[in-house]
Amino acid sequence: MRHYRLVMTSNSNIACWLSDHAAADPSLPAIKQGEHILTYAALEHAAARCAAVLAGRGVTAGDRVALIMPNVAYFPVVYYAILRLGAVVVPMNPLLKAGEISYAWKDAGAQVAVVFALFAAEAAKAAEVTGTDVVVVTPGEFEQTLAETPPLEGGPAVRTGDDTAVILYTSGTTGSPKGAELTHDNLGSNVRTDLATLMPLAPGDVVFGGLPLFHSFGQTCGLNAAIAGGACLTLLPKFDGEEALRIVAEDRVTVFLGVPTMYMALLAVPDPGRFDTSRLKVAASGGASLPVEVLYEVQRRFGFQLLEGYGLSETSPIASFNHPDRPIKPGSVGVPIDGVEFQLWEPDDTEVAEGEIGEIVIRGANVMKGYWNNPAATAEAMRGGWFHSGDLATRDADGFYFIVDRAKDMIIRNGLNVYPREVEEVLYTHPAVAEAAVFGVPDALHGEEIACLVALREGAEATEDEIRDFVADKIAAYKYPRIVRFGPVPKGPTGKILKREITIDA
Repeated sequence: MRHYRLVMTSNSNIACWLSDHAAADPSLPAIKQGEHILTYAALEHAAARCAAVLAGRGVTAGDRVALIMPNVAYFPVVYYAILRLGAVVVPMNPLLKAGEISYAWKDAGAQVAVVFALFAAEAAKAAEVTGTDVVVVTPGEFEQTLAETPPLEGGPAVRTGDDTAVILYTSGTTGSPKGAELTHDNLGSNVRTDLATLMPLAPGDVVFGGLPLFHSFGQTCGLNAAIAGGACLTLLPKFDGEEALRIVAEDRVTVFLGVPTMYMALLAVPDPGRFDTSRLKVAASGGASLPVEVLYEVQRRFGFQLLEGYGLSETSPIASFNHPDRPIKPGSVGVPIDGVEFQLWEPDDTEVAEGEIGEIVIRGANVMKGYWNNPAATAEAMRGGWFHSGDLATRDADGFYFIVDRAKDMIIRNGLNVYPREVEEVLYTHPAVAEAAVFGVPDALHGEEIACLVALREGAEATEDEIRDFVADKIAAYKYPRIVRFGPVPKGPTGKILKREITIDA
């Protein structure tokens, strides 16, 4: 029997999910990291004690508290402690440097930050600029602190649905990072839809926790969905394909969450049949476009259903998905989830003609409150009452959406639009190609020239001419990459390919 709240009570605080299960199912495992297991009761008690520690530092409802931590069991303890106080979680990538950290702390007005010891040095440098009170979480010492601190009495602070729960800072690819304000209702609606229609979770289910919890995908679909459903989240602090399969087998994982490069890493594991994946009932991919060839190969090799979805930090994050109980369309990100609307718009904010490419605009309970302390950016992103995603797509007759590319990634060669994803799909059909990124480089004659960076499969060989000719044989002459380079493809903390970091000699 599930105990998660499909309809919230007068208290919309999403920390109530943990409190509910701690009362109803205290002995069930909530978080697992290696051999270490936190039951729902243990997680609730630790969060209550951590909340008391933060309250002693002056944290009250509405305050922003930064959280810098990898995928370790301390993360959910601190996360729910902050929410328990009615404060706002500001999760951050542990790999950020002092200047990046201080920017976010100043922007969010974070007076307190909780930082894992491994990353305390950069945080200390940032604190010299911002004056932020840094709580360092050192294994062993932190447990002792909690044990010596009486738990904060009472349950989670009362929050309305429109109160901000989390501020997620965007990657800042088009300027300074912006903080997307996600409310308790934003996150609650996304999790409830996730549990009700996409990824039903109940006590006994085990969710693979390899996605960074500071990221919206891992936080909503991994941590919050697992806790709301009474399932167990099994954590992997640093993703590795073989270690991921070992966890799937040993922890009897039923739901796998990943980004495309994670699934590529699974495919690269030698002799994957030695790992039992039979308990997996569904796997979800998001964060970037999933090459169709990768989807087919994952399903063929491992036997589980792989569903692609789409969303952004600003949409909590799920906006559309291929549903497990309906026919799926490979290459599509599915249809809008319940309570969410999509339209495709022209640059002048009018709808495109049927069958044409347009920017996805989104409306629904999952869409952020706005960008923290940035009304101008909020007004620009929310023009006409719809969130403008910056992603280009088409829609078929059945209402399925197909991402063409990011608007900013589109290449214009000789006045003709080239969408990198189309070229990448062709590259992934080459037997030697493991990963590929297609992008434009300035060109005096053509405006932009098409380039690609290719990582080859282990032991495979290919030449630049071979790759170039392979693609040229399959798509229009103006689309194939004239510039081909080989090397590792840069990725962000979620495994998403970072084209902005690619530099090549033309």
